[in-house]
Formats: sequence, structure tokens, C-alpha cells
Amino acid sequence: MWLMLHLRGFAQACPEITLNLSAAHAPSDFALGQADIDICYGVPHWPDLVKEPLFEEHIVPLASPAFICEHGLKKPEQLLELPLIQSNVSVVQWSDWFAAYTSQRAPDHFAVRFDRAQMSLDAATQGLGVALESATIAGGHIASRQLKPVFGLDKAIKVKAHFAVYPLAMPSGLRWKLFWLGCMARPLSAPRPPPGSRRR
Repeated sequence: MWLMLHLRGFAQACPEITLNLSAAHAPSDFALGQADIDICYGVPHWPDLVKEPLFEEHIVPLASPAFICEHGLKKPEQLLELPLIQSNVSVVQWSDWFAAYTSQRAPDHFAVRFDRAQMSLDAATQGLGVALESATIAGGHIASRQLKPVFGLDKAIKVKAHFAVYPLAMPSGLRWKLFWLGCMARPLSAPRPPPGSRRR
């Protein structure tokens, strides 16, 4: 979802590159020559490949403004009395968040469970409960005021979970384009040299 927000700018800046995007659970077999870069989510455990984190994410409880107002949400402990939406594949789980910001254990039962961030976010917009998701991934929902960080960004768990994964032999030109995409995805971060470059 976050990638779609940057594709137009990427196409304008890099018109010589043809984009062919495919979503899959399994990593690409680069030896087949059918892919140049994978954008992978999760803990980086892809052997024999370069793994570049693209941006830092803030994982926060998210809910619709109406839901927040209806339940008068002010304190993290209040979430224990409300329906929580579970994202099964997220690198940050409710147990991590409750351990970081309360003295309580996360509940064992959840209102609904999903294996896609988009489904969790859509459920939260419909008032089904509170989702624990990335503010970056939910950027469109937040900008359109469909969702709001329940406690702001102060009570976030910061992670780097999206990686550009590619063979070490990637052409240097593509590495610069990858660097550009990473900068676009993290507008609040300080620029850093692209992979393979040297500092002066």
C-alpha cells in the first residue's frame, strides 16, 4: 500500500525503467532473471542476498475517530475492555505493545483476525475495533481521517520491517533508483548513501 503512493513520482523520476509488479508470498528466484528487486516484509532471513531496510515504521493502535470518541479512549488500559483486531503476520503483536506501554497482559481473544494489513485497517474503519498497524501503511487512511492513532505517535513501537532484497550483483544504476525509492518512503529520515557507494 505504501508503495502505491510513490509509484507516480518514481515513474516520473525514472522514465527509463519499466515497472512490472507482482505480489507473492515466496521470494523471487533471481537466477531466473524475472525480477530485479524484491520488497519483503518481516524479519530479514533471506540468505545470500543484500537486505536494505527501506524505512522505519511506527506501529500504533488505530481506530476510527467515531470509535475513539464513542469509547472515550484516553489510557492504554482501556483497550483491554474493547474489541481488538489481530494482524496475524505483523512483526509487532498486541503482546509486544501491551508489554511496552502497560503492566497488563494482552488478551488471548480477539474480535477478528486477519492475515493482511489492508483487511485489518478496513475493519478498523468500519468500527469493528482497534487495529495495531503501521502508521506508514495506514497513511492513506490517516490522511483521509478514516483512522486515527488512538494515543498519537508517542505510544508507538518503532521497527524496520520492509526490506529491498536483491542479489549482490545488482547493477549500480538500479541501486541508485532503489536509494531514491527508499528516500521517498521515509520523508522524515535523514538521507544516507545508497548501497555500494563510498563516503568521502
